[in-house]
Amino acid sequence: MTASTHSDLAVVTRILRQARPYWSHIGAIFLLDLLATPLALLTPIPLMVVVDSVISNEPLPALLTTMTPAAFTASSATLLVFGVSLVVVFALLSKLQQLGVWLLQTYTGEKLVLNFRSRLIRHAQRLSLAYHDSKGTADSIYRVQYDAPYIQWTIIYGVSPIATAILTLIGMIIVTLNIDWQLALIALVVAPAVVFFTQFFRSRLRRQWTEVKELETGALSVVQEVLTALRVVRAFGQEHREEERFVKHSVASVWARIRAAITEGAFSISVGLTLAVGTALVLFFGAKHVQAGLLTLGELLLVMSYLGQLYQPLQSIGQQMASLQSGLASAERAFALLDEAPDVPDAPDAMPLDHARGDIEFDNVSFSYGDEQPVLEHITVIIPAGTRVGIVGETGAGKTTLINLLPRFFDPVDGQIRLDGTDLRYYQQADLRNQFSIVLQDTVLFSTSIAENIAYGRPATSMEDIVRAAKAANAHDFISALPEGYNTLVGERGMRLSGGERQRIALARAFLKDAPILILDEPTSSIDVKTEAEIMDSMEQLMQGRTVFMIAHRLSTLDCCDRIYQISNGHLCEVGTSEDRYREAR
Repeated sequence: MTASTHSDLAVVTRILRQARPYWSHIGAIFLLDLLATPLALLTPIPLMVVVDSVISNEPLPALLTTMTPAAFTASSATLLVFGVSLVVVFALLSKLQQLGVWLLQTYTGEKLVLNFRSRLIRHAQRLSLAYHDSKGTADSIYRVQYDAPYIQWTIIYGVSPIATAILTLIGMIIVTLNIDWQLALIALVVAPAVVFFTQFFRSRLRRQWTEVKELETGALSVVQEVLTALRVVRAFGQEHREEERFVKHSVASVWARIRAAITEGAFSISVGLTLAVGTALVLFFGAKHVQAGLLTLGELLLVMSYLGQLYQPLQSIGQQMASLQSGLASAERAFALLDEAPDVPDAPDAMPLDHARGDIEFDNVSFSYGDEQPVLEHITVIIPAGTRVGIVGETGAGKTTLINLLPRFFDPVDGQIRLDGTDLRYYQQADLRNQFSIVLQDTVLFSTSIAENIAYGRPATSMEDIVRAAKAANAHDFISALPEGYNTLVGERGMRLSGGERQRIALARAFLKDAPILILDEPTSSIDVKTEAEIMDSMEQLMQGRTVFMIAHRLSTLDCCDRIYQISNGHLCEVGTSEDRYREAR
């Protein structure tokens, strides 16, 4: 479990910075919340008017006399109507105030969460593949989808109510002191105990809620793995085992939540009993003051009513500080994702790149994943623009790693890779990656239409260009035969299409992007020979006039290459042209 490393104030301060565009909205919520204080102060007045001035025939207090129309003070009957009417008026004003606060809180909270989630997903996409490989995508998903919303609960339903409660508490203290300062001091005797319990339980709740979030992330990870690999799970008959694995993680998170709930319950009981003691003391001494003639019965009822409203913000402050810990734990986890520095940052003076020629140079390039054994060592090779390069090697030799360095999915630990004579690190990443079309062995399609998948690299392109790219990839015929044609939804990861159809969609996507450098990572290894021959015809057209890097296990796939290199033990060596390899094979 990751322990909390930041104080409440540090996390709240960062949340306030994140909420800066919405400070005016939060200020309006705060001001509307403040209206609750005078409304709360006014609520007991009708009761005092009826008890003292209608039932006991006591004169109205001087302040009320000046504010009450003379027509209502003419008789006890009119004064009773006045007092009863005030109950309705104050209730209506209170409900209107609550409605205004709720509407503004909802609007501001949803906008705040949307902005925060957008920032998180934007940053998560910039983090290295190594980060996501080590943490797992479920961790980032949980932080974006489940931790981020707590920013609104923290600032709108946590910080703002605490500030309002503090001002309400001050107002109630002043009013109670003016009525009977001795009773006010007796009521406040319990305040230090409330502060003690708040501090005592706060740190424990923070640790427990952090544990809950991490355990729930583990359960989500199981769900994602199972549903992503459902075919494998069913093929091996492991449904029950995976269900047990999910239940195991979920039970752990359930018990963690129960422990947090017990701690919150213990805190609530401690504060509730403390305030009950304070109420009992005030009632005891208040009754003595009435017997001594220091207070009227109406004033005692008013004091007891204010005491409830005096203790309400005091209790609210303590409870909010405790319940806030769940939100602060989530906010801290979300900010931790933002604090992860991208392994492949843009240089401060990174240059734009419109259209590259395609000259590639590896200059003494080495790469390793963290502290592991180097995958590539001292790679030096020059690839002129328009050259077709074939790369072979055993599984795990580093073939895919080599080509992942080209679009800067990773950066070399040593050496340089140059495009058109300039180190890749001096180009803006978006422009650099726009120079590459990539067709992978495991074709990645999105659960949208075929047309949208083809146009993924150029979303604003016309339908005519999409069809032209599909024809170039020999995909138009099978697409046209589908009931909805180019509007056909491909399903999650394109599983409604066959492997060969998905591969042709990927080729059409590469045709449409029309990038000067083409990367083909074993694009025909998972399809039959007949389909491979058809796809190779399409790839032959796609490779025309481009610098090409093709990874393959079958040498026949590399017949079209100008050079063939082999990766072995982290080193790259040229093993001849395709014609040389063909003669050796014969």
